Amino acid sequence: MKPKSIHTPNAPQAIGPYSQAICFGDLIFTSGSIALQANGEFVQGGIKEQSEQVMQNLQAVLEASGSGLEYVLKTTCFLADMGDFAVFNEIYAKAFGAHKPARSTIAVKSLPKDALVEVEVIATKKVDSSS
Repeated sequence: MKPKSIHTPNAPQAIGPYSQAICFGDLIFTSGSIALQANGEFVQGGIKEQSEQVMQNLQAVLEASGSGLEYVLKTTCFLADMGDFAVFNEIYAKAFGAHKPARSTIAVKSLPKDALVEVEVIATKKVDSSS
């Protein structure tokens, strides 16, 4: 079994030599997502607007992988300012609903394109309940 690269036009294309995600078996590993729109434009605004875009990007990549936010096992979240933690948490909680994956949140000095937030996830593919 070989890893499979995932590419969807519904999320921003990689801005470096990497894939939007890699699938291996039933596992999906996304690259970090920042607040770029699918057309490559960076979202203007603060942590709320950027966090919402990041969650939309991750959902699009996961859907292209045969998954969704409800199948995320682990997230790693990077914040340029821990002062944004509470607002980020609100957007994050809204995106995941009742599902609460394992999570790490790390403060970083800077992120690509001076983003305020970046999130990467490990997920599993949707389970076919008919089998």
